Amino acid sequence: MANPLLTVDEAAAALKLHRKTVLRHIHDGRLEATRIGKAYRIERAKLDAFAGRAAAPPVASARATVIVELPDMTVASAERLATFLGAAALSGDADSRPLTLNTAFDPTTGALKIVLIAAPSDAARMLDLIEMGLSR
Repeated sequence: MANPLLTVDEAAAALKLHRKTVLRHIHDGRLEATRIGKAYRIERAKLDAFAGRAAAPPVASARATVIVELPDMTVASAERLATFLGAAALSGDADSRPLTLNTAFDPTTGALKIVLIAAPSDAARMLDLIEMGLSR
């Protein structure tokens, strides 16, 4: 069951309140509950919202690890591309899936290595940004 129903006693234990306090919140309309017979049931999501707890973010079902090596780059162009990609990686909102981006530049060979761990669709967008950053 994705959103279980809790009894008043279970809700009181979760909130660390007395059961009468929980009932008072229900009667005052501050905590939404459903009456079943003579008892109340509270949805876990409504209890979490009442308590100010955020719902768990959805977990991405698939992750892609992408390693891109760009040879023959100057220090300035490698720094510019790394900064551009870092800014793009941080531009998500609170609902965005996690994205990990690491860059390493080897000045002896002039190679920039980019390691990206993200959802496949986000990885594809980042690869497009890499191409766009190279074409500038």
